[in-house]
Amino acid sequence: MNVSRYVGEELELFSHANHWKRYWSSQIRPYVRGEVLEVGAGLGVNTIFLSSSRCSSWTCLEPDPDLALRMRDKFAAQPALAHCRVETGTTLTLDQQSLFDTVIYIDVLEHIENDRLELLRAAVLLRGRGHLIVLAPAYPWLYTHFDGAIGHVRRYTRSTLSACTPAGCDLERMLYLDSAGLLASIGSKLFLQQRLPTPKQILLWDGILVPISRVSDRFTFHQFGRSILAIWKKSQDSSRSIDCGAPRSET
Repeated sequence: MNVSRYVGEELELFSHANHWKRYWSSQIRPYVRGEVLEVGAGLGVNTIFLSSSRCSSWTCLEPDPDLALRMRDKFAAQPALAHCRVETGTTLTLDQQSLFDTVIYIDVLEHIENDRLELLRAAVLLRGRGHLIVLAPAYPWLYTHFDGAIGHVRRYTRSTLSACTPAGCDLERMLYLDSAGLLASIGSKLFLQQRLPTPKQILLWDGILVPISRVSDRFTFHQFGRSILAIWKKSQDSSRSIDCGAPRSET
Protein backbone atom coordinates (compact mmCIF):
# COMPACT_ATOMS: atom_id res chain seq x y z
CA MET A 1 0.00 0.00 0.00
CA ASN A 2 1.38 3.40 -1.01
CA VAL A 3 0.79 5.64 2.00
CA SER A 4 2.47 8.78 3.30
CA ARG A 5 2.26 11.18 6.23
CA TYR A 6 0.92 14.61 5.41
CA VAL A 7 3.39 17.34 6.39
CA GLY A 8 0.95 20.25 6.32
CA GLU A 9 -0.57 21.86 9.39
CA GLU A 10 -3.26 23.93 7.69
CA LEU A 11 -6.12 21.41 7.46
CA GLU A 12 -7.59 22.27 10.84
CA LEU A 13 -6.97 26.00 10.31
CA PHE A 14 -8.99 26.08 7.10
CA SER A 15 -11.58 23.47 8.07
CA HIS A 16 -14.07 26.15 9.17
CA ALA A 17 -13.59 28.48 6.17
CA ASN A 18 -17.20 27.85 5.18
CA HIS A 19 -17.70 30.98 3.07
CA TRP A 20 -14.77 29.94 0.90
CA LYS A 21 -15.92 26.34 0.65
CA ARG A 22 -19.42 27.41 -0.33
CA TYR A 23 -17.98 29.74 -2.95
CA TRP A 24 -15.67 27.37 -4.82
CA SER A 25 -18.08 24.46 -4.46
CA SER A 26 -20.80 26.54 -6.16
CA GLN A 27 -18.51 26.75 -9.20
CA ILE A 28 -17.81 23.01 -9.20
CA ARG A 29 -21.07 21.39 -8.11
CA PRO A 30 -22.81 21.41 -11.55
CA TYR A 31 -20.04 19.14 -12.87
CA VAL A 32 -20.06 16.65 -9.97
CA ARG A 33 -22.23 13.63 -10.67
CA GLY A 34 -22.38 9.83 -10.74
CA GLU A 35 -19.57 7.88 -9.13
CA VAL A 36 -17.15 10.38 -7.62
CA LEU A 37 -13.49 10.04 -6.60
CA GLU A 38 -12.07 12.75 -4.32
CA VAL A 39 -8.27 12.47 -4.35
CA GLY A 40 -6.32 13.61 -1.29
CA ALA A 41 -9.49 14.17 0.72
CA GLY A 42 -7.61 15.02 3.94
CA LEU A 43 -10.09 15.34 6.81
CA GLY A 44 -13.10 15.10 4.51
CA VAL A 45 -14.23 18.65 5.25
CA ASN A 46 -14.94 19.43 1.58
CA THR A 47 -17.13 16.44 0.82
CA ILE A 48 -20.29 17.79 2.43
CA PHE A 49 -20.13 20.87 0.18
CA LEU A 50 -20.11 18.79 -3.02
CA SER A 51 -22.06 15.61 -2.36
CA SER A 52 -25.63 15.71 -3.68
CA SER A 53 -28.42 13.53 -5.04
CA ARG A 54 -26.64 13.67 -8.42
CA CYS A 55 -23.88 11.50 -6.95
CA SER A 56 -24.51 7.75 -6.83
CA SER A 57 -21.33 6.98 -4.84
CA TRP A 58 -18.44 8.87 -3.26
CA THR A 59 -14.92 7.54 -2.67
CA CYS A 60 -12.42 9.59 -0.65
CA LEU A 61 -8.80 8.66 -1.40
CA GLU A 62 -6.23 9.72 1.22
CA PRO A 63 -2.59 8.55 1.49
CA ASP A 64 -2.14 9.51 5.16
CA PRO A 65 -3.56 6.64 7.28
CA ASP A 66 -4.15 8.88 10.30
CA LEU A 67 -6.17 11.37 8.27
CA ALA A 68 -8.06 8.51 6.62
CA LEU A 69 -8.99 7.10 10.03
CA ARG A 70 -10.19 10.48 11.27
CA MET A 71 -12.20 10.91 8.09
CA ARG A 72 -13.93 7.53 8.56
CA ASP A 73 -14.88 8.50 12.11
CA LYS A 74 -16.13 11.88 10.92
CA PHE A 75 -18.29 10.37 8.18
CA ALA A 76 -19.70 7.71 10.52
CA ALA A 77 -20.92 10.49 12.83
CA GLN A 78 -22.67 12.37 10.01
CA PRO A 79 -25.68 10.57 8.50
CA ALA A 80 -25.44 12.69 5.33
CA LEU A 81 -21.94 11.32 4.69
CA ALA A 82 -22.29 7.78 6.02
CA HIS A 83 -22.43 6.45 2.44
CA CYS A 84 -18.97 7.83 1.61
CA ARG A 85 -16.20 5.26 1.30
CA VAL A 86 -12.65 6.06 2.48
CA GLU A 87 -9.67 4.40 0.79
CA THR A 88 -6.13 4.74 2.15
CA GLY A 89 -3.71 5.18 -0.74
CA THR A 90 -3.20 7.05 -4.00
CA THR A 91 -4.25 6.75 -7.62
CA LEU A 92 -1.36 4.28 -7.97
CA THR A 93 -2.80 1.90 -5.39
CA LEU A 94 -6.45 2.27 -6.34
CA ASP A 95 -8.02 -0.69 -8.12
CA GLN A 96 -7.28 0.04 -11.78
CA GLN A 97 -10.58 -1.55 -12.79
CA SER A 98 -12.39 1.27 -10.99
CA LEU A 99 -14.14 3.84 -13.13
CA PHE A 100 -15.61 7.17 -12.07
CA ASP A 101 -17.76 9.89 -13.58
CA THR A 102 -16.00 12.66 -11.66
CA VAL A 103 -12.45 12.92 -10.24
CA ILE A 104 -11.73 15.87 -7.93
CA TYR A 105 -8.51 17.42 -6.58
CA ILE A 106 -9.17 20.19 -4.05
CA ASP A 107 -5.88 21.88 -3.07
CA VAL A 108 -4.03 18.63 -3.74
CA LEU A 109 -2.28 18.75 -7.11
CA GLU A 110 0.21 21.37 -5.94
CA HIS A 111 1.57 18.81 -3.44
CA ILE A 112 2.37 16.21 -6.13
CA GLU A 113 5.79 16.30 -7.79
CA ASN A 114 4.72 14.83 -11.12
CA ASP A 115 1.43 16.61 -11.61
CA ARG A 116 1.07 15.76 -15.31
CA LEU A 117 1.42 12.05 -14.68
CA GLU A 118 -1.04 12.29 -11.79
CA LEU A 119 -3.72 13.84 -14.00
CA LEU A 120 -3.02 11.28 -16.70
CA ARG A 121 -3.74 8.53 -14.17
CA ALA A 122 -6.89 10.39 -13.14
CA ALA A 123 -8.06 10.55 -16.75
CA VAL A 124 -7.59 6.79 -17.08
CA LEU A 125 -9.97 6.38 -14.13
CA LEU A 126 -12.64 8.51 -15.82
CA ARG A 127 -15.56 7.25 -17.86
CA GLY A 128 -16.27 8.85 -21.20
CA ARG A 129 -17.73 12.37 -20.83
CA GLY A 130 -16.69 12.39 -17.17
CA HIS A 131 -15.17 15.46 -15.53
CA LEU A 132 -11.74 16.02 -13.99
CA ILE A 133 -11.72 18.98 -11.57
CA VAL A 134 -8.71 20.74 -10.02
CA LEU A 135 -8.68 23.64 -7.55
CA ALA A 136 -5.17 24.89 -6.73
CA PRO A 137 -3.30 27.96 -5.47
CA ALA A 138 -2.45 30.54 -8.15
CA TYR A 139 0.72 32.38 -9.21
CA PRO A 140 4.27 31.12 -8.58
CA TRP A 141 5.34 34.63 -7.54
CA LEU A 142 3.01 34.29 -4.53
CA TYR A 143 4.94 31.26 -3.21
CA THR A 144 5.72 31.94 0.47
CA HIS A 145 7.03 30.30 3.63
CA PHE A 146 3.45 29.10 4.15
CA ASP A 147 3.51 27.16 0.85
CA GLY A 148 6.77 25.49 1.79
CA ALA A 149 5.58 24.68 5.30
CA ILE A 150 2.54 22.77 4.05
CA GLY A 151 4.34 20.89 1.29
CA HIS A 152 3.40 22.86 -1.84
CA VAL A 153 5.67 22.00 -4.76
CA ARG A 154 4.29 24.81 -6.92
CA ARG A 155 1.53 27.32 -7.58
CA TYR A 156 -0.22 27.57 -10.97
CA THR A 157 -1.07 29.97 -13.75
CA ARG A 158 -3.48 29.39 -16.63
CA SER A 159 -0.63 28.28 -18.86
CA THR A 160 1.04 25.90 -16.42
CA LEU A 161 -2.23 24.27 -15.41
CA SER A 162 -3.36 24.04 -19.04
CA ALA A 163 -0.08 22.27 -19.78
CA CYS A 164 -1.21 19.47 -17.43
CA THR A 165 -4.20 18.63 -19.66
CA PRO A 166 -4.20 14.82 -19.91
CA ALA A 167 -4.59 12.96 -23.20
CA GLY A 168 -8.21 12.28 -24.07
CA CYS A 169 -9.52 15.28 -22.12
CA ASP A 170 -10.61 18.73 -23.26
CA LEU A 171 -10.32 21.80 -21.07
CA GLU A 172 -13.90 22.96 -20.55
CA ARG A 173 -13.45 25.78 -18.06
CA MET A 174 -10.61 27.62 -16.32
CA LEU A 175 -10.93 30.65 -14.06
CA TYR A 176 -9.37 32.42 -11.12
CA LEU A 177 -11.22 32.76 -7.80
CA ASP A 178 -10.86 35.10 -4.81
CA SER A 179 -9.60 38.38 -6.24
CA ALA A 180 -9.91 40.10 -2.85
CA GLY A 181 -7.98 37.30 -1.21
CA LEU A 182 -5.25 37.74 -3.81
CA LEU A 183 -4.67 41.31 -2.65
CA ALA A 184 -4.48 40.12 0.94
CA SER A 185 -1.99 37.40 -0.06
CA ILE A 186 0.22 39.98 -1.76
CA GLY A 187 0.19 42.08 1.39
CA SER A 188 0.99 39.06 3.54
CA LYS A 189 3.93 38.10 1.31
CA LEU A 190 5.36 41.62 1.33
CA PHE A 191 4.89 42.52 4.97
CA LEU A 192 4.15 39.53 7.22
CA GLN A 193 6.29 36.58 6.06
CA GLN A 194 4.39 34.19 8.33
CA ARG A 195 4.91 30.45 8.32
CA LEU A 196 1.19 29.90 9.00
CA PRO A 197 -1.77 32.29 9.19
CA THR A 198 -3.46 32.79 12.54
CA PRO A 199 -7.06 31.64 13.18
CA LYS A 200 -8.05 35.33 13.40
CA GLN A 201 -6.58 35.99 9.95
CA ILE A 202 -8.43 32.99 8.52
CA LEU A 203 -11.73 34.25 9.96
CA LEU A 204 -11.10 37.75 8.60
CA TRP A 205 -10.35 36.44 5.10
CA ASP A 206 -13.24 33.95 5.08
CA GLY A 207 -15.84 36.24 6.66
CA ILE A 208 -15.03 39.49 4.87
CA LEU A 209 -12.79 39.02 1.83
CA VAL A 210 -14.43 35.92 0.36
CA PRO A 211 -17.91 37.54 0.23
CA ILE A 212 -16.28 40.53 -1.47
CA SER A 213 -14.63 38.17 -3.99
CA ARG A 214 -18.01 36.66 -4.89
CA VAL A 215 -18.89 40.08 -6.30
CA SER A 216 -15.50 41.35 -7.49
CA ASP A 217 -14.67 38.12 -9.35
CA ARG A 218 -17.70 38.64 -11.57
CA PHE A 219 -16.72 42.22 -12.36
CA THR A 220 -13.14 41.19 -13.18
CA PHE A 221 -14.39 38.24 -15.26
CA HIS A 222 -12.34 35.83 -13.11
CA GLN A 223 -9.12 37.11 -14.68
CA PHE A 224 -7.14 36.97 -11.44
CA GLY A 225 -7.48 35.49 -7.96
CA ARG A 226 -5.78 33.65 -5.13
CA SER A 227 -6.85 30.26 -6.49
CA ILE A 228 -7.29 28.76 -9.94
CA LEU A 229 -9.97 26.28 -10.99
CA ALA A 230 -9.79 23.98 -14.01
CA ILE A 231 -12.43 21.57 -15.30
CA TRP A 232 -11.70 19.04 -18.03
CA LYS A 233 -14.15 16.76 -19.81
CA LYS A 234 -13.08 13.36 -21.08
CA SER A 235 -13.79 13.31 -24.77
CA GLN A 236 -13.68 9.56 -25.26
CA ASP A 237 -13.32 6.36 -23.29
CA SER A 238 -10.19 5.03 -24.96
CA SER A 239 -7.43 6.34 -22.72
CA ARG A 240 -7.48 3.39 -20.30
CA SER A 241 -4.89 1.93 -22.63
CA ILE A 242 -2.54 4.91 -22.15
CA ASP A 243 0.77 3.93 -20.59
CA CYS A 244 0.99 5.63 -17.21
CA GLY A 245 4.10 3.70 -16.32
CA ALA A 246 6.33 5.45 -13.82
CA PRO A 247 8.16 4.50 -10.64
CA ARG A 248 5.55 3.75 -7.99
CA SER A 249 7.15 6.32 -5.70
CA GLU A 250 6.25 9.28 -7.91
CA THR A 251 3.16 10.35 -5.99
